[in-house]
Amino acid sequence: MLKTLFIASAAVLALAAPGFAQQAASPDGVWQDRWGTTFTFELCGDGTQLCGTLNDIQGDSRTEENLAFVDQEVVRGTKTGPAKWEGNIALNGGNAKAIVELTGPETLKITGCQGIFCNSIDYQKVS
Repeated sequence: MLKTLFIASAAVLALAAPGFAQQAASPDGVWQDRWGTTFTFELCGDGTQLCGTLNDIQGDSRTEENLAFVDQEVVRGTKTGPAKWEGNIALNGGNAKAIVELTGPETLKITGCQGIFCNSIDYQKVS
């Protein structure tokens, strides 16, 4: 009986663990993509908004136009799910729709859409 109770408890915890992990994950911190571009994200406003400051930009996106946004808030979104914010991102001299999603405790995805064209970039938490 004790063995059965232990197995049942372990199964319940295994199923619940992803939910606990997602709730515990925070967007606050510095995030870096594979090219070296970094953002600092933090909850802002009433605590349901997400603000993102561009720290540095690398790779093909490192243009004079985009370098003007370094050290500025370029992402602002409103919470639309447990680990998801939707709003705007400054992109290539204009604004685009942005979706920021925590995909794990140390991973985040930013999707930017201009019209029907969307592009997603994955980020790793570095601090």
